[in-house]
Amino acid sequence: MTTEKLEHVERNIEKTPKRIPQRPLRPETYSWNLGIIELVAILLGLLYLVPFYYVVANSFKSMAEIFTNTSALPNEWLTSNYTEAWEAMNYGRVFLNSLLITVGANAVIVIFTSMAAWKLVRTKHWVSTMIFFLFVAAMVIPFQSIMIPLVKVSSILGLLNSHWGLIVMYLGFGSGISVFLYHGFMKSIPEEIEEAAIIDGCSTWGVFWRIVFPLLKPITVTIVILNSLWIWNDFLLPSLVLRDVELRTIPLATFYFFGQYTKQWDLALAGLVLGIVPLLVFFFGMQKHIIKGITSGSIK
Repeated sequence: MTTEKLEHVERNIEKTPKRIPQRPLRPETYSWNLGIIELVAILLGLLYLVPFYYVVANSFKSMAEIFTNTSALPNEWLTSNYTEAWEAMNYGRVFLNSLLITVGANAVIVIFTSMAAWKLVRTKHWVSTMIFFLFVAAMVIPFQSIMIPLVKVSSILGLLNSHWGLIVMYLGFGSGISVFLYHGFMKSIPEEIEEAAIIDGCSTWGVFWRIVFPLLKPITVTIVILNSLWIWNDFLLPSLVLRDVELRTIPLATFYFFGQYTKQWDLALAGLVLGIVPLLVFFFGMQKHIIKGITSGSIK
C-alpha cells in the first residue's frame, strides 16, 4: 500500500465519529423497585384468593365445625360433603345442562354477532352507524327493568322451560358487548384482503368464512371467555325461564341447599366448588390462546 493510500485511510479514520461506550445497566439499581412491585402484586393476589380459601376450606368441614371456626383449616377433611352434594344436585345432569346452554349460546353469539359487526363495519352508511349505536345502547339497559316483559313475550313465543329458548335469550343479551368488541377489532383488518379474495372469485360467504373469520380468532377467544363466565354462573335468567327440575343448571341446583329455615352450608360450599372446577379447567385450557390473542392484538 502506498503512502498516499495510508494517509487517505488515516484521514477517514480520524473523520469517523467515535462511539462513546455506554455503561452497562446494573440490575441491582432496579431490583429494589421491582421487588416492591412484585410484593404488592403478590399481596393483592392473595387478597383476591381469600374468598376462594373460605369456600374450599369450609367445603371439607361439618356444619358444626363451620360455625365453630370458619377461618381455620378442617380438623378432618370430609370428602363425604362432595359425594352428598353430587347426589343431591344430580350433578351429572345439571352439568350437561349448563354445558349445553353455555356452548350453544356461545356458538350462536359468535356466529351472528361476527357477521353483524362485519356488515356494519363494511357498510359506510348512517343507518349502519345508528344500528351500531343501538347495540351499544342495549349494553346499559338493566336486566331487572325488562324481566316481566321478557317472561310475557317468551311465554307467547313458547320459549319458556326450554334450553333453546334460553339460548335465544342469551343471544339477545350478549349481542351488545359482542358486536361492540367485534366492531372495534374488525376495523384493523384491511379491506384490500377482501377485495383480493373477491377478484379471485370468492363469494361473499367465502370472503367472511375463509378470509375474515379466521383473522378474528383473538377477539373471538376473548368474547367466548367473557360470555362463558357470565352464562355458566348466571342464576336470574335461568330461574325465570327453566321450571322443570330436569332442565336446571348448576347455579339453580346449588340454590336448593339454601332453604327458608335451614341452610346446608357444608353441601352448598361443596356444590359451589363443583361448579367452579369446570370453569377453571376451561380457563387454563384456553390460557395459551388468551396470551396469543393479546400478543396478536398488540402487533396489529
